[in-house]
Amino acid sequence: MTLTQQQKKRYAALLAEIHGMERVLAAFSGGVDSTLLLHAAQRAVGEGVLAVTFATPYSPKEETACAVEFAKALGVRHMLVELPIPEDIRNNPPERCYLCKRTLFGELVRIAEEEGIRYILDGSNLDDLGDHRPGRKAVKELGVRSPLLDAGLTKQDIRDLSREYGLPTWDKPAGACLLTRLPHGSAVEEAELERIDKGETFLKDLGFAAVRLRSHGEVARIELPSEDIAACLESGVRKRIDDHLKELGYRYVSVDLAGYRMGSLNEPEAAGRKE
Repeated sequence: MTLTQQQKKRYAALLAEIHGMERVLAAFSGGVDSTLLLHAAQRAVGEGVLAVTFATPYSPKEETACAVEFAKALGVRHMLVELPIPEDIRNNPPERCYLCKRTLFGELVRIAEEEGIRYILDGSNLDDLGDHRPGRKAVKELGVRSPLLDAGLTKQDIRDLSREYGLPTWDKPAGACLLTRLPHGSAVEEAELERIDKGETFLKDLGFAAVRLRSHGEVARIELPSEDIAACLESGVRKRIDDHLKELGYRYVSVDLAGYRMGSLNEPEAAGRKE
């Protein structure tokens, strides 16, 4: 594909902004946005970039492993920081994203101070302004810079640029932490997060790349893009999924016929529902 002149101009603005910072700390999850950001930072300041990835009980293990692998292949200095579940999100409150970001980016501030780095970067993009992103509040409060957003890059721009520069994440489905698989008010336990992670990994290994395993106690509710639901319900595949998830401790396994929706557990209860 060929990049548009607008995309080239926005990417040039991205490089110019980071180049002017000289030394940066990049929050790096291994997702689509942070991968392009890290690649651009390495081009802009070379050895002046430090990538930091957090490994938490609610981080999908596959995502963390991909981040480590990419940072190594890119040749940037990389820190993998292990953190426990913050106490203030142990009951999965509605403001968990804000509270989590405050903790994680607060740790980045500490690391940056130790390293003598002035600028901390995150992968927020222009489309994030139109989504429900409570974590953005924490980013702004702590003075974290968002160069992709500053350059006016949309999610599609980021995917197109990633493809242009040969980044493996260009077509990677959007990701989210495992807390989004639990209803608000649920107790957040390491064992439950591990069960969800194992279940989703199994589903991805079956070829369902964009999948969410929403966990409701004894019930596993699988969300897939509408076009994948039929394949999931084929008798052989259905039985393998049912057997595996029941081995993980679920009593009931369901497929949500409404399909995948980002943040579906944030949706209000249906009007007039009695039970």
